[in-house]
Amino acid sequence: MDYDRSLAHQALNAVLSDDHNAQVGEAALRAIVAHVAAVEGSDGLQRLTVDLALKLAELTERIATADQLAAVDLADLIFLD
Repeated sequence: MDYDRSLAHQALNAVLSDDHNAQVGEAALRAIVAHVAAVEGSDGLQRLTVDLALKLAELTERIATADQLAAVDLADLIFLD
């Protein structure tokens, strides 16, 4: 089975879809990841990870440019604990 790029979009939507209960979104995301792992194995998980990281980087660059920041500085803020 070929990896379906819409799975990366579904994964993002799963997390964003329920503002009132982050646990529901996380559970939906875990189900999508489990499905990719079961059907496509590590190759599918790698493609999913790369797709999500590339889209996150693209969005980070757009926001950083709009806010006149360096993208790497904004990325540091995203991953602050």
